[in-house]
Amino acid sequence: MADTVKLIALGVAKGLQDGVFGAARLFYLDKELEAAQQNSSPSREPQSTLARRRAERMKTTPEKKKEKSVPNIMQRIVLCCMWNGGIFWASIILFNFIVIPCLRFFTQYIFASSADSSTIWTWLGPMLTWTFGALWILPLFILSKIVNSLWFQDIADAAYKSSRGRPNLMPSLSKVIADVLFSLLLQGLFLIQGMLANFLPIRGLGELVGLVHMCMLYSLYAFEYKWYNMGWEVHKRLSYMETQWPYFIGFGLPLAVLTSMPSSYVVSGCVFSILFPLFIISANEADAVQQSYCDFPLKLFAIVVTISNAIFQHTVTSKRPSSARSTPSSTPVKRNTTMK
Repeated sequence: MADTVKLIALGVAKGLQDGVFGAARLFYLDKELEAAQQNSSPSREPQSTLARRRAERMKTTPEKKKEKSVPNIMQRIVLCCMWNGGIFWASIILFNFIVIPCLRFFTQYIFASSADSSTIWTWLGPMLTWTFGALWILPLFILSKIVNSLWFQDIADAAYKSSRGRPNLMPSLSKVIADVLFSLLLQGLFLIQGMLANFLPIRGLGELVGLVHMCMLYSLYAFEYKWYNMGWEVHKRLSYMETQWPYFIGFGLPLAVLTSMPSSYVVSGCVFSILFPLFIISANEADAVQQSYCDFPLKLFAIVVTISNAIFQHTVTSKRPSSARSTPSSTPVKRNTTMK
């Protein structure tokens, strides 16, 4: 028993180390990516006269074009920080701690002689807060989700290409779409499962189980970019996480703790968006876990996998009669995305 606890603690510590210090490679990735692109440039071949003239006219600009074509990982991360922290989060702080107190002061000053000054602010304050949330926070939050997802993908692809070369993607487009849809459904259900775990009646146990869920979910978020580029299907990704669960709990622990500190869901989202690119880098640079830190897998995904399988099977079954009528000789649909 003591040896098992020691191994689990060792796995958590290893994951924590990789999650925190793995992002240090960020300062070298851009140079490595640029060097890789220069080394992979095609060799010179005999050119026609027209091609040689065109190359001579453009020989003063190729270096600039090459620099523009190289995805700058550091620049993407800085943009994430500026957008989520410098614009989004800063606007919330400015409104809550400067605009609202100033408006309340002026309202009380203007209506100081009236006995209804507190009553006026009772309905004026919530109305201003609701208006700010509806016209500024909500649209900016939705826009941030879209922009961040694009930046996260660019960062992950550039980091993978810099350290591991060309991605080994899934061969079939339909398989890719099914894998992505199944993964999104599973992640959403797992998030709900983690939120429900916080309501366990035993004091302290609910918070601990909920924290473990968030650690595993954030690790899945970070490593999924890398595993997807490696061609791993969703069942392989989840099986690997359930087997090496101490490592992934430790890896996602810093992000889970830091995002749980703010009381506002929007502010928590800003913290996540600022820090998450660093964990993408850490996940990409982490080596495959060779040592087994525990003799038994942690089947946290079992329930949501069962539900996701049922939803996908119901969807395929409901579509099968119509397709069978149109193409009677068609072969049965293979459900490659369901978990076994």
